Amino acid sequence: MVYKILSLFTGAGGMDIGFHGDFNYLKTYYPALPFQTVFATDYNQEAIDSLDYNTQYFDPKAIKKCADITQLSISDVQKEVGEIDVLLGGFPCVTFSVVGKQAGIEDGKNGQLYEKFAQYVETFKPKVFIAENVKGILSANKGEAIKIIEKRFNMDGYNLEYRLVNFADYGVPQLRERVVFVGTRIDLQGRFSFPEPTHKNNHITASQAFQGLHKDLPNSEHLRQLDRTKQIIAAIPEGGNHLNLPPELKVKGLMSNIYRRLDSKKPSYTMIASGGGGTWGYHYSEARALTNRERARIQGFPDDYVFKGSTTEVRRQIGNAVPPVGIYPFAKSVSLFLQESERLSCASKKSSKDPVLAKSMV
Repeated sequence: MVYKILSLFTGAGGMDIGFHGDFNYLKTYYPALPFQTVFATDYNQEAIDSLDYNTQYFDPKAIKKCADITQLSISDVQKEVGEIDVLLGGFPCVTFSVVGKQAGIEDGKNGQLYEKFAQYVETFKPKVFIAENVKGILSANKGEAIKIIEKRFNMDGYNLEYRLVNFADYGVPQLRERVVFVGTRIDLQGRFSFPEPTHKNNHITASQAFQGLHKDLPNSEHLRQLDRTKQIIAAIPEGGNHLNLPPELKVKGLMSNIYRRLDSKKPSYTMIASGGGGTWGYHYSEARALTNRERARIQGFPDDYVFKGSTTEVRRQIGNAVPPVGIYPFAKSVSLFLQESERLSCASKKSSKDPVLAKSMV
């Protein structure tokens, strides 16, 4: 059986690729999983162009729609898609205004996106939904936001479990902490179990991630840099940042991610999607910014995935993505849960029709 996925906030499709499986990354094959994306949407046209181009990972017949989700009619989507099994997405971190027993969304656009995700859950009633979010959602509203979210989905008929994970523990060469939410419909038998880390004690380093890279891979263009920028990067040691610069090259900046170089012996720091000068991420041994293909390696994308758009836009797609390699173990656990749920359901129906079995189960 193939489980149908409806994908929201899809971006470059990192979460979907992880659910589909059937890809290679750093000489490791990730076998196919029984999932297929039938509908994907994102507000950015270049991200949709990336999905359309990579037919090896996304069914050309799947509906890929560029739209603002707050303006997209859920009923229209339901007419196009029909029933689904899994809903994927990553609504932004939200805060709430808690007054008495009422919990109103406080933060404008992000609140609207969260609300839309919840409405898709309530409309489609998927067997499972998965959302990924930043670490800050656990502390928003002094911890009250996460309680409100959990209560909302419980009332919608879902068991909601969430966990703060470091994707480096799941084979991604990057120290990237994110909260993974998994909602399972309460009428399904069985219980979802979060996967155990696959690389807890053997993180993949930046130098290992870059093994076998060559200039002919897509999205390998080098960023044009000023001579002063080259001097700044060259003056920073491996694993260092702008705080290591000599007085004559000092730059303004309070954050540690300004002119931060990778450490070849450690996983990368978290790749960010946007930012001005000094935020592009820098090679550990060469005095230059990382290429987008190097960023894609750090984010766990297969080498044959081609990102469409300008250098800045591709950086945004990569930085905002859920690492395919990192989410793959979670997708595998979802697959096992759904298959076990079906097995238990069939066994229950069979026993109810057999008086002898039914009596033995009392």
